[in-house]
Amino acid sequence: MQEQLNFQIDHNIHLELTHHTHAEGLFRSVDENRDHISKFLSWVDHMKTVEDTRNYIKTCTQLFNEGKEVSFVIIYAGKIAGRVGLHHINNLDKNAAIGYWLTEEAIGKGIIINSCKKLINYGFDVLGLNRIEIKVATQNFKSQAVPEKLNFVKEGILRQAAIMNNDFLDLILYSALKKEWVNK
Repeated sequence: MQEQLNFQIDHNIHLELTHHTHAEGLFRSVDENRDHISKFLSWVDHMKTVEDTRNYIKTCTQLFNEGKEVSFVIIYAGKIAGRVGLHHINNLDKNAAIGYWLTEEAIGKGIIINSCKKLINYGFDVLGLNRIEIKVATQNFKSQAVPEKLNFVKEGILRQAAIMNNDFLDLILYSALKKEWVNK
């Protein structure tokens, strides 16, 4: 079943459920964009080898099987260009959080916006979620554009809610409710 959960976004973009076959390509995308994506994502420092990536994917698979996460590799023009997923799925309270990253060359092509739209629809319509959140560092202006373009509500600032390079970062909390979602 796991290999069948894929989404075609357009002729250049499709999402594939994170799978062990992605390990080498995913590691290569991270490694070639290490400086770019490590500015706001602390896990990048832990991805030093393909084996580290394989272990990470095993965790993703386990979380998927437990119903706690559904995460995808983003394929753009036949190449791994990033990831997007619903994380911290809480079936009791019907909420989850979206996380995403892109390689530097893939930015500005509408990839994340369109991938998030598909994922949000999946979360609301298939998983039965009522609330989806996106948290973004206050310094990460490019990433803030995503929830704003998706018409998420800016709820406030989570003070010192993340740590990056031994510094605490403030995060902006955005959310969308199923009844508000108009970007289908």
